[in-house]
Amino acid sequence: MLNTSRVRICLGILLLCASPLMAGEPTPVAIEHSELIFDNPTFPSSHASTIVETPNGLVAAWFGGTKEKHRDVGIWVSRHVDGKWTAPVEVANGTEKQKQDFPCWNPVLFMPKSGPLMLFYKVGPDPDAWWGMLMTSTDSGATWSETEFLPEGILGPIKNKPIQLPNGDILSGTSTEHDGWRVHFERSTDMGKTWTATGPLNDGTQLGAIQPSILTHKNGRLQALGRTRQKQVFQIWSEDEGKTWGEMSLLILPNPNAGTDAVTLSDGRHLLVYNHTPDDRSPLNIAVSLDGQKWQAALVLENTEGEFSYPAVIQTSDGKVHVTYTWKRDRIKHVVIDPQKLALRPIVDGVWPK
Repeated sequence: MLNTSRVRICLGILLLCASPLMAGEPTPVAIEHSELIFDNPTFPSSHASTIVETPNGLVAAWFGGTKEKHRDVGIWVSRHVDGKWTAPVEVANGTEKQKQDFPCWNPVLFMPKSGPLMLFYKVGPDPDAWWGMLMTSTDSGATWSETEFLPEGILGPIKNKPIQLPNGDILSGTSTEHDGWRVHFERSTDMGKTWTATGPLNDGTQLGAIQPSILTHKNGRLQALGRTRQKQVFQIWSEDEGKTWGEMSLLILPNPNAGTDAVTLSDGRHLLVYNHTPDDRSPLNIAVSLDGQKWQAALVLENTEGEFSYPAVIQTSDGKVHVTYTWKRDRIKHVVIDPQKLALRPIVDGVWPK
């Protein structure tokens, strides 16, 4: 005879595991799909994902290995083929052209308008002493070129995707940690063959900031947002497509010293994925803004115990928003969102509305 009590308990556990919110809360209508990119990994830890749309579908990457800073940490890639993610493949590790194994860090996928697909990542013992690397793919991530070193003094996009400006220039947000946390920007006018970089745009001590994302506004104005040690999201503005930048300041949005990511949507709105808390890496939230200054609560992706962090966000050609993020440090989660169905509520004085 069927034990109905046991069935109810099992169903409850399944619902709790599947929900991006607390038990008992319905999945928001804006979320169209939610999944872990892989099961039963051969590596125990995963972190710092990135996602991109290519002519042949989505590609995701992250760093994985024993644990962060361990010398076996490499860059892993999965492609979305026929509605499913392929098994992860390690495409880079810290032994290329090196005499010693070093861990890999923070991959960033970027698809320029004229290709090829670019995969930036870092190699080194820690963020104080890492260096930038680049691989490319002409078949949407199925195969990859040999790795190459970025020029001396160029790290590449440090965590979040670059943007391509109307004139074709690639503009990357980057940062350094060896002399305080300081933000820089790097530009290539020739599809990554050569690069130039700004100097640091903050002092690194009174305001320590890293890992910028770039938003596009009207008339060539750009805004960058990112992580700080001051427990708030930073912002900085450019009036000339990133050639020069103004003074860095803090938004009212909290930040627990954890990575964020942002994207300007096709309808002109700006979308930020971040942990709306000053202390923890849960919850993981989405906020939306018309002007980059006043933000509205849009969605809670995760709100349970554990680490849900380091998001990457893009909008694909069909208008959907795709977010990947670290799920409890052992998996990478992928969520598909309809941005037209987000239920927006004001964030007043930095407080997420109930």
